[in-house]
Amino acid sequence: MSAGCDLCEAAVISTRYYEDDTCWIADCEICQVPMVVWRVHSPSPSDEVKKILQEKLGRVADQELGEGNWSLDDHMRNIPDHYHAHARRPYFWNHARA
Repeated sequence: MSAGCDLCEAAVISTRYYEDDTCWIADCEICQVPMVVWRVHSPSPSDEVKKILQEKLGRVADQELGEGNWSLDDHMRNIPDHYHAHARRPYFWNHARA
């Protein structure tokens, strides 16, 4: 855990879909889409851990956004030092630029 990291704090401020000792999944307060957050303060999980996190996000995203109706985005723009990934709706980037 890193002091001052919003993702480490893990405050419940939006819909929380899932949590365990490895991660939590909630709606991103900015994007309003499901986001998985690794509980370890690091930007670089192993490939094995990343696969597990992304699979958990996929299950939630399929349920909330519709199976096959989302894409994975793990480019960490606003918080680059703590691994997290978003399930983006189709055409997200078109709407974000408008």
